[in-house]
Amino acid sequence: MTLTSPVSLTEIPQNNLYRKGDVFVLFGELFGRGYVTGLLDQAKKAGMEIIGITVGRRDENNKLRPLTEEELAQAEANLGGRIINLPAMAGFDLDAPEGEKTPTDLLATLTLENWETEKLDWAHIEKCRQVGVKRFQDAVAKIMDELEGMIADGRNVHFAHTMAGGIPKAKVFLVLANRIYKGRGARHMSSQVLLDSDLGKLILQNFDEVSANTFRHLIEGSAAIRARIEKSGGQVRYSAYGYHGTGILIGDEYRWQTYTNYTQGYAKMRLEAIAEEAYASGIKATVFNCPEIRTNSSDVFAGIELPLLPLLKALKKENPGARAEKIWADCEALLVEGVTVDDVLQKIADFQVSDVMKPFYDFNNWPMPNSQGQSDITIGTSQEIAQMHKDGKALISDYLSVLVVEATGALIFGEMANPSAPVLWLNHDVVAQQINKAG
Repeated sequence: MTLTSPVSLTEIPQNNLYRKGDVFVLFGELFGRGYVTGLLDQAKKAGMEIIGITVGRRDENNKLRPLTEEELAQAEANLGGRIINLPAMAGFDLDAPEGEKTPTDLLATLTLENWETEKLDWAHIEKCRQVGVKRFQDAVAKIMDELEGMIADGRNVHFAHTMAGGIPKAKVFLVLANRIYKGRGARHMSSQVLLDSDLGKLILQNFDEVSANTFRHLIEGSAAIRARIEKSGGQVRYSAYGYHGTGILIGDEYRWQTYTNYTQGYAKMRLEAIAEEAYASGIKATVFNCPEIRTNSSDVFAGIELPLLPLLKALKKENPGARAEKIWADCEALLVEGVTVDDVLQKIADFQVSDVMKPFYDFNNWPMPNSQGQSDITIGTSQEIAQMHKDGKALISDYLSVLVVEATGALIFGEMANPSAPVLWLNHDVVAQQINKAG
């Protein structure tokens, strides 16, 4: 199945499945201000038992190791549950057959002068990929063996997949990323030039392994647990986080739009395809395409926060009440004297209707490469709006990000009780309804 239009969640779902004693498994380590915190809070409120895993850590020789006692204690306190301390680092950028070079080693020869034309040894990279995949699958098998003894018959189990990323540590890429995602004018660089290079092709492969294929390994690796749970009267669910644009208010109508260039988009479509395949075989697996927010990882993308700001308009459109009024007032208080929320929204509106941006509102062309004009207007608008705030570290987009995390957590938790599709979009309308309802 190839999606030709977004399948939107249109009503606020209710949890009629999860109860005290059920088990929530976080498949991916909890770091910083990530999206899954909202879902985790819902699981805790329902009285579920929380179990997590770790990606492990690298020692001074880049060998993967479990967490130390101190690291484990800190991670479990952060999670609010138990962690199975078996390292499940995804990706293959630091893997290789014993004694041979890793893909990251191969990238060490790349410079700003040669990266575009330098060719990689793809036969060797494929051997490294197979080593990495086997290492990950072996780790999943051991994790599932431990989980077997931690989940009683008849319990409902929710596996929340949160693995994403996969950028190899190559010095040259840091410079290129700055130009692609933050470069204006003469410093702008085409994202397509990167993707056409061997460096770009390697990055896309690693994105696939981290962001998408791990979902398949999770679903397949937990087959025995799923069979036992379902046989004993329980239900098993799998959720994952996508980003494939979202519907926001452009003018007075909700329209699909996206951040450009979202290099990870190809991996996110592969993730959707894995969910569709599982769902078609009777496994309740759903990818939720959430509004983009500001997180530790998304901050590399200048302007990624712009589509978040029209959520303020949606809050006034979708059953508004005291909470919507308070949110507007709180956001206004973050702005310099003489500047209003309406001024900020006017800047976004001008950005949205510009001729430069219109070609990017085509769902079927996603993910599109960036362009000079698009980068200039996106980054420029982002900087101008940041300057309208009193404090560059207290932005409206930060404030709204917290609300979106809470709202999507509730929506996903409720929907996974009886999921209606393998891929769902959480657009600003239903997110605003949830925020207003929670107030």
